[in-house]
Amino acid sequence: MSDSEDVLATAANWRAAGETVALATVVETWGSSPRPAGSRLAVSASGKLAGSVSGGCIEGAVADAAKQTMASGTPQLLDFGISDERAWEVGLACGGKLKVFVEKLA
Repeated sequence: MSDSEDVLATAANWRAAGETVALATVVETWGSSPRPAGSRLAVSASGKLAGSVSGGCIEGAVADAAKQTMASGTPQLLDFGISDERAWEVGLACGGKLKVFVEKLA
């Protein structure tokens, strides 16, 4: 089973157990990005995480956005881009850019 399938299976198990779950997926990268397009992070309303979309501060920002999406039901497209000099501060090692789509699982 691939990492992506494992994240989806974990999210499905959480949903089956009655949890509210959001799924974040890297849909686009440019330059250096820690995780490729297609990488996923599942977030439960109780605070469980499975998978990864980046690491560093970006992961926390995506988890916060996932909580908002779970509450509102409205999907979000997050756009993270950073200059090389600030890249290490926020978790993007070489100034890469990425877009992450966040959706609530039904």
